[in-house]
Amino acid sequence: MIELTITSLSHAGEGIARHEGRVVFVPFALPGETVRVEIVEDKKNFQRARLIEVITPSPDRIAPRCPHHFAPPLMRSSASGEAGVGACGGCQLQHLAYAAQVQYKTQHVIEQLARVGGWSEAEARHIVRPTAPAPQPFGYRNQVQFALTPDGQLGFKAAGSSAIVPITECHIAAPALMQMRQRLNVESAPELERVTLRASAEDELIIFESEADAPEIEIDWPVSVALLRPDGASMALAGRDYLIETIKGRPFQISAGSFFQVNTAVAEKLVNEVLAALTLRASDCVLELYCGVGLFTAFIAPDVQRVIGIEISESAVEDAAANLDEFENVEIYCAPAEDVLPTLEIRPDVALIDPPRAGCAPEVLNALLKLNPRVIIYVACDPATFARDAGRLAAGRYKLEAVQPFDMFPQTHHVECVARFVSI
Repeated sequence: MIELTITSLSHAGEGIARHEGRVVFVPFALPGETVRVEIVEDKKNFQRARLIEVITPSPDRIAPRCPHHFAPPLMRSSASGEAGVGACGGCQLQHLAYAAQVQYKTQHVIEQLARVGGWSEAEARHIVRPTAPAPQPFGYRNQVQFALTPDGQLGFKAAGSSAIVPITECHIAAPALMQMRQRLNVESAPELERVTLRASAEDELIIFESEADAPEIEIDWPVSVALLRPDGASMALAGRDYLIETIKGRPFQISAGSFFQVNTAVAEKLVNEVLAALTLRASDCVLELYCGVGLFTAFIAPDVQRVIGIEISESAVEDAAANLDEFENVEIYCAPAEDVLPTLEIRPDVALIDPPRAGCAPEVLNALLKLNPRVIIYVACDPATFARDAGRLAAGRYKLEAVQPFDMFPQTHHVECVARFVSI
């Protein structure tokens, strides 16, 4: 047992302190706090500790709303579990006041641009705008994915562990999802890998993920149920295997195997920011990498001459075909971007890239630099991989003009960004 003073937060939302010349990571601790911890992992260059007690709390510390969130002795209520034992790992920052969460995310993006991307901290501060807060810090998620305990209970992974914590409440999930969860009874089913609940204003969808045969189901309320295979293929068990989500008044089909933003309200803000940053012209040819179900494409296509999309997910491409059926100027390639992009004989005026958390493969960035669009808009869900890719684009004679972070995921350490690069 040792006492530490927390100086900052890591990229994962963990408290950072120093002890005997090494960095110590303390989940659920906040900057400015004096804490008592137990070292649980001892590496050559760092240590990891379990928070035992908050001796001097930060003024930004609040009592977590969720009983499954870790609460140290100072903050523990009758609803909270023991100090971190079996605590849910879904929210890393629910103990931090929301205004401070937003400030932390801005600083996190700045630090990644400086540490990984190669900008000075002063330059990064000039480039990165204040994070746009979410309209709803709680109840915002339009989908949740549950793992199953051996006896069939739905839960999330524990903080710092692969163990599954049975969940009775989730305060970041939309109320409709928690109502679905209360009505859902999953008997012991070893063949099921995960259960995902999705809800929009129009539809509700339950997705069972399994390699085995379809499970037997009984339904007494109007909800669609789908079976999702590991290869992304799905089949309807009841109703249909997709739902309809509306963004900026436009409906989008989203199949069981297709990705879509989890925060509908912030997704609309994201679309508006992307459209403003693109500065489109009627004669433009737009290249869109990782185009998904066509969320951005649907709002770009009416204003340009041509849109070329690339997407690896077959289910997303099928959804995009339905969502973009009215447009004659859109073509989509279903393949990895690194395979297709070097073979395209086009000269895009503008490029929009929205890669997964791992960022862009070097082949993608190299091919994009050769095409030399006048503007590149990068939608990022991981500041570290974005900063890495931003550094590569900057080395290829692109100037990073601005980065606008969005709090797509309140109560967690995740942040979404829209970045604008211009050719120089």
